[in-house]
Amino acid sequence: MRTAVLRRILAAAGVLALVGGCKAQVVEGSSSNPSAKAPSSASASASASGSASGTSGGDAKPSGSASASASAPAQPGRTLWAPGAKGQEVRELQARLRQVAWLFDGPTGTYGASTTEAVKGFQGKRGLPRTGTTDTVTWQRLLKMTHEPNRDELYASGGQPAAKPDPRCMTGRALCISKTSRTLSWMVDGKRLMTTDVRFGSQYTPTREGVFHVDFKSRHHVSTIYHTPMPYAMFFSGGQAVHYSSDFAARGYAGASHGCVNVRDEAKIASLFAQVRTGDKVVVYW
Repeated sequence: MRTAVLRRILAAAGVLALVGGCKAQVVEGSSSNPSAKAPSSASASASASGSASGTSGGDAKPSGSASASASAPAQPGRTLWAPGAKGQEVRELQARLRQVAWLFDGPTGTYGASTTEAVKGFQGKRGLPRTGTTDTVTWQRLLKMTHEPNRDELYASGGQPAAKPDPRCMTGRALCISKTSRTLSWMVDGKRLMTTDVRFGSQYTPTREGVFHVDFKSRHHVSTIYHTPMPYAMFFSGGQAVHYSSDFAARGYAGASHGCVNVRDEAKIASLFAQVRTGDKVVVYW
């Protein structure tokens, strides 16, 4: 009888020991203080999440801070060009903005209001500070999205420097017209007195090249073929003439003539018309 009772007491003690061992494993790494409590399931879940992400308890940052850091806008870099800047680099900036359809005006080389708005739009679309000035960060992003502009892109709306005069322009009075630079220079005895942008005929109605002479002038001329105005016309090869074109003034190089040499600066063509004489030389060259 005593033996059976003793066995029951020993069995009960063993169960208590096993239960105590399970508790010790659950609180692995905890304080030896017997009053310490096991972490709640929420704490355990957070701890597991932190371990899974590869961060230790001491390095872990609140999720709110990480989110704020990820959404914070990039800081602008060093300013390269700002409103009011001028030059060839600004012209390239404008040409590249046209490539990604943020600027529709042709490059002018002057950092004006339209360029500022285009830069702001480009920056905002890419999460950059909308300063309107071109900094190193904005410029590098634009470079990655565009190609180096060619001559036609850089001077889509004109303003290109005149080409070197053809040797045939260096004597006497000559309208020196370069298809390469798309410019007309008024030259007298080898001196360039005036330069203006010009536009030529299309591949179907090309402007003829060579040495010609002004046959006649017509201030208020209207084409007998196309019935369109040709103010300040100076004819040099059949029906081809140098004249003012309102279409060129409005559309730029998006269009073409029917073979004539179009001028879009009315003040310059008016001055030229007053100076040029019948018989003056006209040289059209590449």
